[in-house]
Amino acid sequence: MVVVNQSGEIVLLNVQAEKQFGYSRDELVGQPVTNIIPEGFAERLIADGTRTDSEALAQQIGTGIELLGSRRDGSIFPIEIMLSPLKSAEGILITAAIRDISVRKAADRHLAQMENRYRGLLEAAPDAMVVVDQLGEIVLLNVQAEKQFGYSRDELVGQPVTNIIPVGFAERIIADGTRTAAEAFAQQIGTGIELNALRKDGTEFPIEIMLSPLESADGILVTAAIRDITVRRESEARYRGLLEAAPDAMVVVDQSGEIVLLNVQAEKQFGYRRDELVGQRVTNIIPVGFAERIIADGTRTAAEAFAQQIGTGIELNALRKDGTEFPIEIMLSPLESADGILVTAAIRDITVRRESEARYRGLLEAAPDAMVVVDQSGEIVLLNVQAEKQFGYSRDELVGQAVTNIIPEGFAERLIADALRSTEDALAQQIGMGIELYGRRKDGSGFPIELMLSPLASGGGVLVTAAIRDITVRHAADEALRVAHRKSESILNSLNDGLVVLDKNWVYTYFNEQGAGIIGMRREELVGRNVWDLFPQLVGTKFYENYHRAVDTGESVHFEEYFPDPLNQWLECHCHPSSDGLSVYFRDVTLAKKADTNLMLKVEELKRSNEELEQFAYIASHDLQEPLRMVASYTQLLSRKYKGKLDSDADEFISFAVDGATRMQALIKDLLEFSRVGTKGKEFVAISSEDALKQALRNLRGAIEDSETVITHDPLPMVSADEVQLVQLFQNLVGNAIKYQQGNAPVINIAAFKNRSKRWEFSVGDNGLGIEPQYFERIFGMFQRLHKREEFAGTGIGLAICKKIVERHGGSISVQSTLGEGSTFHFDLTAVEGSAA
Repeated sequence: MVVVNQSGEIVLLNVQAEKQFGYSRDELVGQPVTNIIPEGFAERLIADGTRTDSEALAQQIGTGIELLGSRRDGSIFPIEIMLSPLKSAEGILITAAIRDISVRKAADRHLAQMENRYRGLLEAAPDAMVVVDQLGEIVLLNVQAEKQFGYSRDELVGQPVTNIIPVGFAERIIADGTRTAAEAFAQQIGTGIELNALRKDGTEFPIEIMLSPLESADGILVTAAIRDITVRRESEARYRGLLEAAPDAMVVVDQSGEIVLLNVQAEKQFGYRRDELVGQRVTNIIPVGFAERIIADGTRTAAEAFAQQIGTGIELNALRKDGTEFPIEIMLSPLESADGILVTAAIRDITVRRESEARYRGLLEAAPDAMVVVDQSGEIVLLNVQAEKQFGYSRDELVGQAVTNIIPEGFAERLIADALRSTEDALAQQIGMGIELYGRRKDGSGFPIELMLSPLASGGGVLVTAAIRDITVRHAADEALRVAHRKSESILNSLNDGLVVLDKNWVYTYFNEQGAGIIGMRREELVGRNVWDLFPQLVGTKFYENYHRAVDTGESVHFEEYFPDPLNQWLECHCHPSSDGLSVYFRDVTLAKKADTNLMLKVEELKRSNEELEQFAYIASHDLQEPLRMVASYTQLLSRKYKGKLDSDADEFISFAVDGATRMQALIKDLLEFSRVGTKGKEFVAISSEDALKQALRNLRGAIEDSETVITHDPLPMVSADEVQLVQLFQNLVGNAIKYQQGNAPVINIAAFKNRSKRWEFSVGDNGLGIEPQYFERIFGMFQRLHKREEFAGTGIGLAICKKIVERHGGSISVQSTLGEGSTFHFDLTAVEGSAA
């Protein structure tokens, strides 16, 4: 069994197919069926331009298609295929039952040769007729006798018959002294006497003579029909040769039921030598059913027995020499011989077929669908348990009943041939797939079914196997699908976007209402038209290029393009290719395009403004440093010179002034650093992040020693960065980790790993105060402090500088923290190709 899809590829096969063609299953699945059946099968699956796929299937699916199969070793052998369609999720598949008919072909050729030879001899060889008197002299002959013996009529008439039949004929005519002429005639006149004849040229040839008495005025004459059996003798020799060459066991039996001839296949099949069987009763090897067909009983003649019993496809049981039984099929044919009518039996071991039939019944029972086998008269002969369940009957209630009991209309009509066509025509026309009818259960309720019919050759004629599927759920699903389709249509028409569907020939097959509205045409004017014929102005534009790119690559394409006259609009398009063509969602983005243009202008203006603000901040912070340094210097002088000499209020005021000037200096310094990140940064180069960390730790040496900080780090990688800013980044993060503590000795760890974006992600973790989650984003803003100045010094700009440095390097910075347990800051930098930590 081989299952093939409509493109001619094998999708499934059984172990018998592996054995028959010599391939393993893996070697055939997915391959063209032409690898094993080169011609005649694939052509039945592929529809040509003059008919649809359905018509091709309806026309070609049938029984008894004889083709040639090709084995893996290259040998060719005749096959008969029986095709039946099978619906699946991937479309209609074809199940092919493939039978090796090498044996049958050989037998057919053998029988045809024998029939032609004997019929030709019978029709082409009229007998020579010779009339002889009781003295043995020839008194009359015909033209065939002249031809056969080479004499003219005058040369033979009046001559002894021994001139042409030297021995055996005259003796049967002349009475000897111990019997009368009448007794001699009674004893000798018969049929099928084989003798040797002599031609005028002296050559001998075998003949068969048929003698009959003829009363005349001169006494009793003998008419001899003389047949040249040279050809028959040769044919008999050839027949024995053919018998030996037959692939089946061949046994020839006489009317008494004794074996007179057999071939080597019979010896092998039954386990006997030839001399052990010849002359023995045929019941020794076929105990029951064969001999009875040969021997006429008292109520009928032998001819009637033969007429009634000779046939084909008789299934019996045979017996081997070792006593084992096996099933056989015998094909009987009569054979005329000199000893009377013999019967030639072609005997085939059908053990494998019986096993196949058992497997077929097993498959029938295992089938998920109801399976019913019906004969040509419309009666049920076989069904499975699913059929019992589906129709509510027991098996005994259905077998032998008309199929109309369960399928009232449409099935039986496909089986019964009317007066205008033969049974074969009816089957050929009606056997098909996907026939939707109505079934009737035992309780009288009806339900929709789908029939899949396939013919099945059997000993009793062609049967029809019907796979019956309850499609109640499918009908409900179809209705739901129709409702869903209407809803889908409603949804598609309610979209703000336009939707069009193009087939592979660039013809519009669907347009929703919104799309037609954007184009400014009615749907009826668009569907069925070629897009490039309808809008030739689009050829060569991005529409043309991107539509083709989507179809050619099989990938979705998104683009925006200006649609010229008659639309004069900007359209945003999303193209999605499929096996059927191209779907395009589009919308009018003309207003958005204008807004984007305005936005770009605003962005450029904002960028310019930010650059000016950064420049101003740099200049302001730089220029403020000198006067602020002067204020701070003089307030410090006042503090040193007059501290304790004025009243307490004066000391406090001077202290406030000194503190304010100092904090202002730190603030202006940090502002200057912040502005320099974007304006005074250096080019990125490949540097060691570990070296940058070490430099930052050297800068913080005093704070590290005073606080007894413990700092560890993993091996750190090469990165692409501004070295000065990377040092500042590490310095700010480590400095904050040292500063924000709760009396413990700070413990800090720096690590790095490559993330999924192939960038180095750094972490700086500490055991400090920790940060509440609501402040995770806020702390990276300008002047953001979470503690009072009396608790921790600082301007609130340090983390803002870190953020700006990381963003300049194309990364991002974030924090993970638990209040009271510590914080870990994460940032990422560009990796140097080939670098490792």
